[in-house]
Amino acid sequence: MTLIYISMTLQWIPGEKNMTKSVKEQIHTQIAGALKGARFPITTPKDLIAAFPDGANTTCQVGDLKMTAGDAGKLLKASDFPFKSAKAVADIIVERAGL
Repeated sequence: MTLIYISMTLQWIPGEKNMTKSVKEQIHTQIAGALKGARFPITTPKDLIAAFPDGANTTCQVGDLKMTAGDAGKLLKASDFPFKSAKAVADIIVERAGL
């Protein structure tokens, strides 16, 4: 069995100091960034997973904390849909993950 690890990096925004952001803020930024090209609204869990660049294997990481889109999807409820923006997806995931 081959294990493939895919990592997303934080997008640097001029004027911001990512190193001073909390883990919650960094994960939020990574999730929202991964969904930057997605078409909203997203109405189903299947469509949400498909919107991530590497599907369920898309991974956000800060230090030792890693979260895949597949793991994050387990935190969502049917009543969370439809999502109208990448920020809305990130908001729910980081809140439910307890970050």
